[in-house]
Amino acid sequence: MSASARPPRILVIGTGDTKSEELLFMAEVIGKAGGVPVMVDVSVLGEPPYIPDHSKHDIAHAAGTTIENVIDSGDENTAIALMAKGAVALVRALCDAGEVDGMIALGGSLGTDLALDVAAALPLGVPKFIVSTIAYSHLLPPERIAPDLMMILWAGGLYGLNPICRAVLSQASGAVVGAARAAERPDRERPLVGMTSLGSSCLKYMKVLKPELEKRGYDVAVFHATGMGGRAYEAVAADRGFAAVFDFCIQEVTNAENGSVVTSGPDRLENAGRAGIPQIIAPGAVDMVDMPAWQETPARFAGRPYHAHNRLIASVTVSPQQRREVAHIVAAKLETATAPVA
Repeated sequence: MSASARPPRILVIGTGDTKSEELLFMAEVIGKAGGVPVMVDVSVLGEPPYIPDHSKHDIAHAAGTTIENVIDSGDENTAIALMAKGAVALVRALCDAGEVDGMIALGGSLGTDLALDVAAALPLGVPKFIVSTIAYSHLLPPERIAPDLMMILWAGGLYGLNPICRAVLSQASGAVVGAARAAERPDRERPLVGMTSLGSSCLKYMKVLKPELEKRGYDVAVFHATGMGGRAYEAVAADRGFAAVFDFCIQEVTNAENGSVVTSGPDRLENAGRAGIPQIIAPGAVDMVDMPAWQETPARFAGRPYHAHNRLIASVTVSPQQRREVAHIVAAKLETATAPVA
């Protein structure tokens, strides 16, 4: 049976020793929606009251250790890091074998920490959903968020099911099954060019370049370089998803250097070069720092020209000295490239 014809297989990831009621409810909803739940237990101390398809012992083994060693590793932080390593290895193997059509994970901060690693390990186009007590929080660094990750806040969900929790879990479980049924994996028949820009208000080159590149046999993906857009671009580059890149809007580097939350992480402008992808780079918008428009402007930017693009994002210009510092950072990043850079 082809992947499109069979019921989608959905990994259900969580700590079955503490959240069995919720996980089993999610599995029930997935089954009723036409999916096949595949239970992945990432517990450490206890045992779930059901037999998972992939046990905590399987997870520890995939990390090259045993659950006893995980328990003795130090504390919950070291333990969850080891379980995350094993979960990533196991899920990658299942995905490579064609046994994964989507994933959903449930957790508080510990479970979310693990789930972010697993989601990032799955290719773009495999639906990935995290139900979390810290969904959309600034606790989540951009570089750890998969480019097509879906999240929902686990509202009112600690310590058992209730009407609010059921509403959230059923919505998430149904969503991941629907996404798995409808998802179209990226088509690799034509080489893909990655491009960055800021909408089309101040940087409009993609309006000319995109149709011309398409005439020449390329697909073109333009990423909105406002933090998470750059993160998505870097994730695809790291996975060698581009034939070449036109990275013309790199102000996320300036944002990171100036401590803005509108950032793509510390590896912005590095993954294409590391992956051996040819790059054409331009310093689009590096003369400004983006920030939330709903926050007070930091004192260090007092007196600088300021513009609120909307109620969400605003920008200030940076000083000549700050521009020189960013230029050195950009040069250092591009020096590490293993393919041609212009």
